[in-house]
Amino acid sequence: MSDQRFIIEMGMGNDQYGMDYTKAAARAIEDAIRHSSIPLFEATSVPHDQMRVQVTVGVADPSQVDCAALAENLPRGRASVQAVEGGLNVTNPDTGKTLVIATAAVEAFLPSQTAADA
Repeated sequence: MSDQRFIIEMGMGNDQYGMDYTKAAARAIEDAIRHSSIPLFEATSVPHDQMRVQVTVGVADPSQVDCAALAENLPRGRASVQAVEGGLNVTNPDTGKTLVIATAAVEAFLPSQTAADA
């Protein structure tokens, strides 16, 4: 039996002053999940722990993201977070400070619910 993706949401977040990649990624994830409402769990007997949540965050320096901390803060399911090269750094020419912009894709998967896969 294989997992089937049943939701994907995208989000964007930033850290304007601290150049904190994890904070920007957390804001991107929050932006993505704020757009979701999943009535599936209330309408069926499928428990939340059967849901696998896969998050991909894009930032200019993936090594600066604390993926474990981000995964711990996801509200439902069995979560994993991966940081990849993406996002954007923008430097203010007047101050030299860097604005970190992150993007996130939050995907949710459940075991196949079709009779053929059972």
